[in-house]
Formats: sequence, C-alpha cells, structure tokens
Amino acid sequence: MIAIRPARPEDAAAIAAIYAPYVLSGTVSFETDAPDARAMRARMSASDGLYPWLVATSGEGGDAPVVAYAYAGRFRDRPAYRYVVESSIYVAGAVRGNGVGRLLYEALIDTLRAQGFTQAIGVISLPNDGSISLHEAVGFRRAGVYREIGYKQGRWIDVGFWQCELNDSVVPPVEPKRFADIGVVRD
Repeated sequence: MIAIRPARPEDAAAIAAIYAPYVLSGTVSFETDAPDARAMRARMSASDGLYPWLVATSGEGGDAPVVAYAYAGRFRDRPAYRYVVESSIYVAGAVRGNGVGRLLYEALIDTLRAQGFTQAIGVISLPNDGSISLHEAVGFRRAGVYREIGYKQGRWIDVGFWQCELNDSVVPPVEPKRFADIGVVRD
C-alpha cells in the first residue's frame, strides 16, 4: 500500500538517494553534483511553509520507506509570478511504472489547487516520454520548448514546458494559502 504525506526533515536522506541517479546518470536534472541529505533538508526548509513537499511511502507508519517525492516551488522571483508554481516529481527506480508517481503527483496538484495557486509549470528535459505521459495524465498540457538550452553529458538538451491550470485567474487574485496551514489534499 502506498501512503502519501508531507515530507519531514528526516526524509532528506531518502529524498537525496532517490534524486542522485537522476543527477549522476541522466539528463533529467541539469545539476551535475548530487545534493546530500543536508542540502535537501535546506531546500525543503527554504519552502518556508508555503510550498509543498510530499513523499510517497511503501506503507503506513513513520518508518515506511520513502519511494518517491514531489514538490512545488517558486516559478520566478518577481512578485507578479507568486500565484504560479514550478512542480517536480522523482520516483525511485524500483517502483517506477507502478502508478506511484501518478498518485503522488495527483496529491500535489490537489494540494496546490486547495492552496489557491493558479498555474503549475512542469519543466521537462527532452526527450522524456515517461515524464510527458505522467504530466499529461494529471492535467498538464504542452506550453512550449526551448531548444538546446542545457548542456550535459556531452550534448545539448531541449527543455519543454508543460502547464496545468489549477484555479481560475480571478481579478484581483487571492493570495495562496500556506502548505503548513492546508496539509496534503487528495480529491
């Protein structure tokens, strides 16, 4: 059974372990050095209670292993972008393709909707059929491609942007609620 819950600081080592292969052996991430648990803990803390970090575990209870994580963060620094988030998800190789990613990403999207964000942006290095399929399965649509903007592993990589409308863009906009006040939402 898969359980979804907010990430905790003690999950940082498991999150770093899930992320490391994406950094070290592929082009999914444009980082070149895998962050350790301390760096991941700092990234989680930097969300300052506004942006969600979620984990999927392979069972209930505090000691169940973390098998995937998803989070949202600031899309851009300028204040006018504060209603939009950039979302990411990483699934451990052993459980990839078993539906864990979709369950977790759906929970992230439901949570972001409940918080009142208007759009989520998924940034995907191309080609990446698995990530595209996952994003589109949870409501993202292709928004555009930047050609050859990342250089990793001896080649230039295109980056695609996928966009998911979370809520209507009302005028005036409503400030998003803090994840710390909402918690995980699953519709």
